[in-house]
Amino acid sequence: MNIHNNARLTAWGRAELVRRVVLDGEPVRAVAAALHISPSTAYKWLRRFAAGGWAALADRSSRPHRSPTATRPALIERILRLRATRLTGPEIAERLGLAVSTVGRVLTRAGQGRLKGPGATGGPRCQRETPGELVHVDTKALDRFVTAGHRAHGNRSKVGRRRGLGQDHLHVAVDDATRLAYAALLPTQDAAACTRFLEAARRWFAQLGIAVTGVMTDNAKAYTSHAVQAALAAHGIRHLRTKPYRPQTNGKAERFIQTALRRWAYKKPYRTSAHRNAALPDFLDCYNVERPHRSLGRVPPLLHFLMQREQRP
Repeated sequence: MNIHNNARLTAWGRAELVRRVVLDGEPVRAVAAALHISPSTAYKWLRRFAAGGWAALADRSSRPHRSPTATRPALIERILRLRATRLTGPEIAERLGLAVSTVGRVLTRAGQGRLKGPGATGGPRCQRETPGELVHVDTKALDRFVTAGHRAHGNRSKVGRRRGLGQDHLHVAVDDATRLAYAALLPTQDAAACTRFLEAARRWFAQLGIAVTGVMTDNAKAYTSHAVQAALAAHGIRHLRTKPYRPQTNGKAERFIQTALRRWAYKKPYRTSAHRNAALPDFLDCYNVERPHRSLGRVPPLLHFLMQREQRP
């Protein structure tokens, strides 16, 4: 209940007013002065007592009877329905044409102010100025399946599980300056797979006119292998490695993976992992071409890249 912040009498004070005036017969003005309230306030509570007895002296909510500007229930339902698809507050606001603050209030009141799951890592962020100067590379293993798992139906029992299906490995490459992202699913994340992916990513960026001159990875054995080092050296690409136990150094790849999981891999209950994998190209198109990026001034990465290219001398 929202109690009026400026209420002069507590429930006890109201009862004291009634006792002294009604039961003891003291003058209203004298009791009002003793309780530091106006005579009109004293008469108000005496009228309420006469109409409803002791129960009428209880606190009442100061919330208005009507809130014409309150968010409509149907709109709240739409916001929560979109939240269930793992959209962020700004994404929901853009989809529905609402203010971000309005969506934020609705989500907070519904106990959904933050998406569940791993969040962004802390620490200051920096951004390279030149496209291709630094490309963040990382991988994420995804289980193969032939029936929807616990993320779809909430059942973690062994019913319906199939052993021995293995994993698909999502390889990602995110340009630090533009946030343009390339990704591919490969059967492994060994040195050969990483070498093949790095070459495919280099060619993808080259098609956009971006020459990759630096790559950042973690210290996994595959990335430190001779095959990967030779492939990078062949194109004059500098290899930077993250500090041990500091994954946030490669945070842009980490955040892209979390976005991919939320907006693609775990977005809906795919019938099989093959159906999930087939949806990856659509997600990449949406991410690069359609989805506004907060750190880029709410424009998609490809549009931001083209705008920046037009401004360069």
